[in-house]
Amino acid sequence: MSDTRPVLWSPTAERADATRMAAFIRWLKETRGLTFADYNALWEWSIADLEGFWAAIWDYFDLQSSTPRTEVLQESKMPGAVWFPGVHLNFAEHMLRQAAKTPDRAALIVQSETFGETQMSWAELSAQVASVAARLRAMGVGQGDRVVAILPNTETAMIAFLATASIGAIWSLCAPDMGHVASLDRFRQIEPKVLIVQDGYVHGGKTIDRRAVLKEITDGLSSLEQTVWLSVVGSVPEGGTAWSEMTSGDDDPEFAQVPFDHPLWIVYSSGTTGNPKPIVHGHGGVLVEGAKQSLHQDLDENDRFCWFTSSGWIMWNAQMVPLARGATLALFDGAPNHPDLLELWRFVAKHDLTFFGAGAAFVTACVKAGIRPGDALDLGALRSIGVTGSPLSADGYDWIYDAVKSDVWLAPFSGGTDLAGAFVGGNPMMPVRAGEMQCRFLGNAVRAYDEDGNDLIGQVGELVCTEPLPSMPLFFWGDDDGARLHDSYYDTYPGVWRHGDWIEITPDGGAIIYGRSDATINRKGQRMGSAEIYQAVESLPEVMDSLVVDLEFLGLDSFMPLFVVLSEGTALTDTLRARINKAISTSVSARFQPNEILVIAEVPRTLSGKKLEVPVKKVLLGGDPEKVVNRDSMANPDSFDAFIAYARSRA
Repeated sequence: MSDTRPVLWSPTAERADATRMAAFIRWLKETRGLTFADYNALWEWSIADLEGFWAAIWDYFDLQSSTPRTEVLQESKMPGAVWFPGVHLNFAEHMLRQAAKTPDRAALIVQSETFGETQMSWAELSAQVASVAARLRAMGVGQGDRVVAILPNTETAMIAFLATASIGAIWSLCAPDMGHVASLDRFRQIEPKVLIVQDGYVHGGKTIDRRAVLKEITDGLSSLEQTVWLSVVGSVPEGGTAWSEMTSGDDDPEFAQVPFDHPLWIVYSSGTTGNPKPIVHGHGGVLVEGAKQSLHQDLDENDRFCWFTSSGWIMWNAQMVPLARGATLALFDGAPNHPDLLELWRFVAKHDLTFFGAGAAFVTACVKAGIRPGDALDLGALRSIGVTGSPLSADGYDWIYDAVKSDVWLAPFSGGTDLAGAFVGGNPMMPVRAGEMQCRFLGNAVRAYDEDGNDLIGQVGELVCTEPLPSMPLFFWGDDDGARLHDSYYDTYPGVWRHGDWIEITPDGGAIIYGRSDATINRKGQRMGSAEIYQAVESLPEVMDSLVVDLEFLGLDSFMPLFVVLSEGTALTDTLRARINKAISTSVSARFQPNEILVIAEVPRTLSGKKLEVPVKKVLLGGDPEKVVNRDSMANPDSFDAFIAYARSRA
C-alpha cells in the first residue's frame, strides 16, 4: 500500500543530486562501501547501526575534538546512554569556525524594531564573543556556572550565548515578554551567577518598558553576583554593568575544552504539575544532532537562513544549525504583522534569503489575511521553507505553493525542546505531499505505538523513539535521582521515549503529526505547562480552582478554553474576565490568554487529587466519554458531565 496524498512538489533530478543529503549518501558509498535502495533503507541502517551512523556524521562534517575519539556509544539504553566517552571539545568553537575561512563575510543580519538593521561579519562576531567571554571570566564565571539572560532575538543574545559556551559555563534564556513569575520559576531552579537583560524594546510600533519587571526578577534571584544591562528606555542601575563594556575589549578567542556531555544550556519544557522542567543538553550532543539536522535542512556556507522565532522558543537554539555550517544567519526581532503581514516576507526578499522558517501559526495567519508574497515581492533566492511549532494543515501547504512560490521545497518538521532537535521532517530529495512530513529523521528510531506498545503503520498512535539520541536530555537540573526525567518520558513504555505527540507513520515512511497527546499547552509553537497558568489564575481571590486544555489538532485552529470554579456568590463578569487575562499576561505571557473562559462547579480529579486534563482534552476532541476516563478512579465522577455537555455543544 502506498501513500495517496497529492504530490505538491518534487525536486528535479539535478536538484536532488545537488543536495547535501545526496552528497552524504555518495560519501557513505565512497568511504564506507554502503549503498541503499532508497531513503527508507538509509534510515533503517541509521537506527540499526547507531555507532556506525553517528561516527559517519562526525567524520563527514569534520567535527573536531582535543582528545581522540575511541568509542561512539558505551551502552544503547534509555535513559543513561553515554555518547563519545573521553572526547573533549567546545560547542562555541565549532560555531565560529567560519571566522577563519571568510572573516569579512556576513555572519549575522539583524532587523529589529528596537535597533533598526545591522550586519556583523564573522570576524566581528568572533571578536565580540571573545571580549564578552573575557569580561565574564573577570566576573568570576567558570565552567559549570550559570549565565542567564532575558533578551530578544538579536545579536546580543547570540554573542552572550557563544561567550558563555566558550568558557564552559551554562546558558539559559527567557523571552522579554515573559512575566516575572514564569522567569523566576525557571531561573531560581538553576541559581545563576550572572544575568544579562535588555530594559525595554519596541514591538508593533510601541515601546515596552520592562524595568519594573526586571527589578522583581533581579530582586528574586539571590544567587546573582552581576547584572549586565543593555539600555533602551533607561540607564544602567547602580551596581550594574553596561553591555557596551562587555563588547569593547580586544581579546583573543579562548575555548575551554569540556567533555562531550558537559552541560551547554538549560531549556524548559513545562509539564502539568510543578515548576517548568529544566532540561540540560550537552555540548557534544547538540553539536552532532545539529550537524545531522543540516542534511535534513539542506544547508551549507552558501545559505542565508532565517527562522522567525521568539528567544523563548527552542527554535532560537536551533539557529545554531546554519551557524555551524557557516551560513549567514538573519535574525528578525519585531512584530510580524507590523505594519502588515508582508513585513517578514519583505525581509526575506530584501536579503535574498535561501531558507525561511516560521511557526505554523504564522502561515495560518498569512492564509487568513489573504496575502500573496510571491506576487508582491521578488523571492527568487528562496529555495526552502520550514514550518514547525504545531501541525500545518493541508490548506497551509496549498497556500505556500499558490501564494508564495510554486518551486520551493516546503519542509515542515516536528521535534521539540526536550531533545533540541526533530524526529520527523524534510528530505530535499523526496516529493512533498499535502499535509505530510516527508520522512523520519536519520538516527531517530521513531514509531507510532498503540496503548499496548504495538507498532502502528497508517494509524494514529503515540510518538515514541525506541533508540537513544545524542541530544536527549543529560538530566533535569536538580533531579538528583532521575525520577522526574523518568516520569516525563519513560513511564508509559519502559526503556522507550514517549514524546507526547500523536503521530501517524504512512506506508511510504512519511509522517503526520496531529497535536499533543498530553496536557502541555502549545500556543503558536510556544509550550507552557498548565501549572503556570493555574498559578496565575488561582492567585485571584475569586477563582477557587481551574482547568485549562489546548485543543490543538491537525486541521483545526488552536483553541484553549479555561474552566474556572468561582468563589461563592461570584459571577463571571467582563471585569473578572479581564482580570483573569491580565493575571496570565503578567505572570506568564499574553500569548497564553484563553480563547474562552467558562464557569464549572468543580474540577474533575483523580482519587489522589490530580486534575484530569488529558481525559477532558480527549473528550473535547471528540473522544468517547466512556473510554477516555475511568469514573471509578475519580474523586468526583459527576464533574465530568459538564465537559461532555460542552463537547456536544462545540460539536
